[in-house]
Amino acid sequence: MRKTITSLSSALLIFVASFSFTTVAKSAEYFSIGTGGPTGVYFQVGNAICKMVAKIQSKDHGRKKGTEKALRCSAPSTGGSTYNIGQIMEGELQFGVAQSDWQYHAYNGTKPDKVKPFKKLRAVFSAHPEPFQILAGKGSGIKSWNDLKGKKVNIGNPGSGQRGTFEVLMENHGVNKSFFGSASELTSSEQSGALCDGKIDAYGYTVGIPNSGVAQAADGCGAYIINLNTDPVKKMVADNDFYSWATVPKGLYKTTSSNVTTFGVMATVVTSADVSDELVYAVTKAVMENLDDFRDDHPAFFALDPKKMIKDGLSAPLHPGAIKYYKEAGIM
Repeated sequence: MRKTITSLSSALLIFVASFSFTTVAKSAEYFSIGTGGPTGVYFQVGNAICKMVAKIQSKDHGRKKGTEKALRCSAPSTGGSTYNIGQIMEGELQFGVAQSDWQYHAYNGTKPDKVKPFKKLRAVFSAHPEPFQILAGKGSGIKSWNDLKGKKVNIGNPGSGQRGTFEVLMENHGVNKSFFGSASELTSSEQSGALCDGKIDAYGYTVGIPNSGVAQAADGCGAYIINLNTDPVKKMVADNDFYSWATVPKGLYKTTSSNVTTFGVMATVVTSADVSDELVYAVTKAVMENLDDFRDDHPAFFALDPKKMIKDGLSAPLHPGAIKYYKEAGIM
């Protein structure tokens, strides 16, 4: 009899534990934001969003009440723009950070060889501007695009926005990888070390400024950013709304002795039409209602303006969940 009671008690405990676990599991929603390399600003964007989501739910931060459903956010380091868009399309990521040009190409299907057409891609907001910067090693003799001929150049890892932009630059200049002495595929976290060690002569990087990886090379071993205002680049900027001229200001890094002219894109946060309105609304609200804290998270965010964030660099339609918040807040 005692064994029977014990068995029943054990079974009851297992049932209660299972019920409790199921209840807790149903009360939380997990989502992920694809970012970029750990030294890049995309990684900072994703993790800043997660901080804001945690903050707006917390009763300990002056909120009147937490949200009914707990949100659990992660922002892992990923391959970058085109990788993030692909993973959102596959349902493996719910959000991602992507360059404005790759948002355009994915939604419109204009570069199917580099990013798969994705009509369900939706915009949430844009973040910081991102100049495309070509860093040349000290003593490399590289002063312009043409000087890259025969040099050891890192064009970026497959799936990254910088790789895609470098390939667009090569295409518009009428060259391919054979133009360089060698073309490596290092990630953004590897390239500055390789430049300082003399393993490469230059690399291209689409990133918000200032950036710790660029500083590692510029301030640490004398690398410098070259002007990128060739005729093909001028045509690219003139023909595409998602590109604009950009300036890396004098004094930003030790070797930036004068303003550097280049072109750039916007960093944008994107999602899928299949992601729920409720989740996108909550994420949008978390960022917009804590925008001062978001700006403080990285110097590249200092000029974020909600009225610009809902239109600059956005070529895919805004997600209905984001629109709901923007209308409630009087931004739209």
